[in-house]
Amino acid sequence: MNSEKSRVGIAGVGTYVPERVLTNLQLQEIVDTSDQWIRSRTGICERRVAADDEAASDLALHASRRALANAGVGPDELDLVIMATNTPDMLFPASACLLQDKLGAKNAGAFDLLAGCTGFIYGMAVASQFIAAGTARNVLVAGSEVLTRILNWKDRNTCVLFGDGAGSVVMTKAPDDRGILSVALGSDGSGGDLLKLPAGGSLFPASTETVARGQHYLQMNGREVFKFAVRAMEDSAGEVLRRAGLTGADVDFLIPHQANTRIIEHAAKKMNLPMDRVAVNVDRYGNTSAASIPLALEESLQAGKIKDGDNVVMVGFGAGLTWAGLLIKWYDYKANNGR
Repeated sequence: MNSEKSRVGIAGVGTYVPERVLTNLQLQEIVDTSDQWIRSRTGICERRVAADDEAASDLALHASRRALANAGVGPDELDLVIMATNTPDMLFPASACLLQDKLGAKNAGAFDLLAGCTGFIYGMAVASQFIAAGTARNVLVAGSEVLTRILNWKDRNTCVLFGDGAGSVVMTKAPDDRGILSVALGSDGSGGDLLKLPAGGSLFPASTETVARGQHYLQMNGREVFKFAVRAMEDSAGEVLRRAGLTGADVDFLIPHQANTRIIEHAAKKMNLPMDRVAVNVDRYGNTSAASIPLALEESLQAGKIKDGDNVVMVGFGAGLTWAGLLIKWYDYKANNGR
């Protein structure tokens, strides 16, 4: 986003998490782990689990309706629906198309975006380009995950980390002195094996063999992903600030991907930010992947931690490997009498 004549902001945010709560104490009854082991390594205390009849598009529907209501935008005013997810309802049709239909967004195009846990920032970056180019006025970006469906509940190194949830934003034009200031996207496919779901695609189609080998479960090299994440968070934040001509001293609030409290604390320390200016909810939701950042964004807004004119940095990392940063000067549409 280099043109000040076409800045893009977030007009409304909405989130949804399933009702069922799965605590560490409950987990230790079904897997070889303990509350203390999980807390000390991740900071996670509990996570949400989708009901049997809830798919990713269902979670996104709840979040998106709230985002539209908060933005004061009707479904028929949407020009595009982008859904960032690693756990779509099915490989095709796109879950974004299912969401578009459920919303009644009859004038909107729709597609899914797959970029691991970084997907939501990628989605916002793509949406901002459509709006800045004048080919769309209102774009809905949803991040929705039902990760508990792809976890091996016998693997304590992965099943304790993830949870289900969804978050959506409505993006539209912002005034010249507000909105997205810079975006930085990155990827390194050579690290693809570090975090993956091997089977179910064209490489390893579903078969009795892939099921027997557990290839339909999420697989992760936790040690290597941790090292990558620490580096990616720091680099992404630094890059968006550099592109905007700002420094860490100009940052008012940080919204990092919610994967691990140690990673979040490291990023905050590197940016010289006190933790009261950093969004943290991984303790209650675990890693919700593409839903992570919008969930943290709405909670921060509701708590009054983000105000009109604040410089907010969002950073994420995930499978791919991918990473991204986004810097936005917050514009409060409601406080400024709408759009």
